[in-house]
Amino acid sequence: MRRVAAVLTALLVALSLGWGLGVLAQQAGEVEGKIQSVDPSGRVVTLEDGTQLTIPDNVQVQRDALKEGAMVKASFEEKDGQKIVTNIEVKKE
Repeated sequence: MRRVAAVLTALLVALSLGWGLGVLAQQAGEVEGKIQSVDPSGRVVTLEDGTQLTIPDNVQVQRDALKEGAMVKASFEEKDGQKIVTNIEVKKE
């Protein structure tokens, strides 16, 4: 029981020092760029800088607007090394 209390105390101290925020910040992000390619399924978009974005079915976007040369802004969560889109917007030219 004391060991559990010690671990919990250490975890709380680490979180209060901002360690937890650093971990969370690495798991979410935003990106903006020009589409270089779209896979045939329309689920994976590659930007000109090489960033690959996976767009799940539950994210609403006009799939036909996702085409080479289009500018996009996307929010994502990183899971298992993949950038999973939580929101994506195709910019008007």
